Amino acid sequence: MKSYKKELWFHTKQRVEFVNITREIEKALHESNIKEGLCLVNPMHITASVFINDAETGLHEDYKRWLEEKIPHNPKLYKHNRTGETNGDAHIKRQVMGREVLVAITNGKFDFGPWEQIFYGEFDGQRDKRVLVKIIGE
Repeated sequence: MKSYKKELWFHTKQRVEFVNITREIEKALHESNIKEGLCLVNPMHITASVFINDAETGLHEDYKRWLEEKIPHNPKLYKHNRTGETNGDAHIKRQVMGREVLVAITNGKFDFGPWEQIFYGEFDGQRDKRVLVKIIGE
């Protein structure tokens, strides 16, 4: 079995932002030369997420609106912020959106359903953060 690791770095302009990283992950798959296996993609930070969904901007705006309605960025609401942080909401948003994705690989391509793409979700941005890509297989 072969293994391939790559790190991607992001520095978003906005505090909350979704970035389509599908092409970068496909590039990593090509670099790995793995034709059959699994690809794990996860952020290496507790206020960011990786998820799979449609690349439709209205949907992403719906996510942002819903998350802000349910988990507002209001530092006074979160006990976590007693530590001096102001990102208690970002930790919870990450839990809701998920930590990572795992995608099957067949014949050197991802086994995506219709419209599926991979996104990096940032909830406490405007600083450097990394995403791990780990591909295993043959």
